[in-house]
Amino acid sequence: MATLIIAPPSPGESGQTEEDLGYPPAQPEMTEPTAPKKADQLAQAMVLAILFAAPALMCVHSACANDPDIFWHLRTGEWIQQHHMIPRVDPFSGPNAGKPWPAYSWLFELLSIQLFQRFGLVGIVGYSAGMVLAITVAVQHLIKRLQTDFSVVILLTFASFFSLGHLMTPRPWMFTILFFVLEVDILMHARRTGKVRELAWLPLIFALWSNLHIQFIDGLIVLGLAAGESFVSLWMTKFRTGLGAKWAIGALGAAVLGTLANPFGWHIYRVAYDLASQPGVLDKINELQAVPFRSLTDFVMLFLALGTAAALAWTRRLQLFEVGAFLFAALVSFRSQRDVWVMTTVAAAILASTIVGKNKTRLRMPRFSTPLAVAAAALIVLGGFRVMRVNDHLLKDQVAKTMPVDAVHFIQAKGYSGPLYNDFNWGGYLIWSLRTPVSIDGRAAFYGDKAIDSSVATWKAEPEWKTNPELTSAGIVLGPAKSSLVQVLRMDPRFRLVYEDKVAAVLIPQK
Repeated sequence: MATLIIAPPSPGESGQTEEDLGYPPAQPEMTEPTAPKKADQLAQAMVLAILFAAPALMCVHSACANDPDIFWHLRTGEWIQQHHMIPRVDPFSGPNAGKPWPAYSWLFELLSIQLFQRFGLVGIVGYSAGMVLAITVAVQHLIKRLQTDFSVVILLTFASFFSLGHLMTPRPWMFTILFFVLEVDILMHARRTGKVRELAWLPLIFALWSNLHIQFIDGLIVLGLAAGESFVSLWMTKFRTGLGAKWAIGALGAAVLGTLANPFGWHIYRVAYDLASQPGVLDKINELQAVPFRSLTDFVMLFLALGTAAALAWTRRLQLFEVGAFLFAALVSFRSQRDVWVMTTVAAAILASTIVGKNKTRLRMPRFSTPLAVAAAALIVLGGFRVMRVNDHLLKDQVAKTMPVDAVHFIQAKGYSGPLYNDFNWGGYLIWSLRTPVSIDGRAAFYGDKAIDSSVATWKAEPEWKTNPELTSAGIVLGPAKSSLVQVLRMDPRFRLVYEDKVAAVLIPQK
């Protein structure tokens, strides 16, 4: 086992001394008494392959293909294919028809529909498993470059990804997690070594990021912290960093320019502002609410955060970038459980750079071992699909247990026409399957707090539900069979129950 000792960060590798970078002298390293044995190298490579494969196999085992939002993403990708353009006004909502709606995740949606058309729902699960594998490899690479103790690398990588277990769903945020890890890896390496060649990747990363997910803004904030630290270090030597100010500021400027390589140009920042300025949504959507601390994954993230705070205090030296990144991570991660990846990544980087492990458990593998471990992990994951019998038939059955699959078939067979009044959680699936404008769906920020409150209150049959204009004008009411609204509508002379199963109920107006 590694001995966890908090120590100051190591100096740069670009000719700068410990004093130049403001770091106190590091503890001397023990010399390796003998050359690493091939058996040790093989054992480490096998552990690494298992580490890479395990989270992705967990994703395959859970086989999440019934995520509510993936279906409107699929429909958007299909719409883009059919019209050869990106929607700028909404084509899917009844009450918001024609309202401006920039499909800022259009590249993810095109990727999703391509995977679905080629592999069915298995392609959606494959996306999640592939992204999980890529993120795990990226996290391990980040930690490995800051920590030489193999056991510490493995433990930190495992703890980091374990805390992200609830995010293994087919969403565009998986690209955000991957790009954020890559960015932090590049910045930590440049700051500690003074080698700036990898900064050239940042404009490309941000160009892709701004077309895949709106949270590229988080990455720009962290990059801004690194640039600010470099700028301050010009006058205050105690904050000196291996990343020169001109390179840091240049990288920030190039990254901002990279984000403009999207169909909406600078307006993408207006979209980000609009999304961030609707705090009410945070209280209504489960994944956007604060961390509930009801599962082990939540507490692992908390322990990583507490350990990071202790590590920063132990160094007895104010590190502007690390402290700034940690405070930013605490703000966003504890505010929304969907964003715990910020704290996990920042904590992994800071802990990896401050923990000193035993020399006898150093990483001993040759460089080509990691690519081989990645390839082996990919083969293990592919084998997992077959061993666990994850196929399209199984996944369709899974969807039918939570989505109104049979109810949609009934509506289509009878030829009922809208307007449709539907449950919030099913809106995305109905956009995809029923091909009828929905009353509401998972694009919470697009509908706003008022519409969400009205929908939730109506489906709970709270006072004034009878006067909801969307309900009274509906041609089809489709919702959970056990919902309060369905129960009261059974006795309402204005509606007639025409279909019901264990999942859903369909009502139409009385003629």
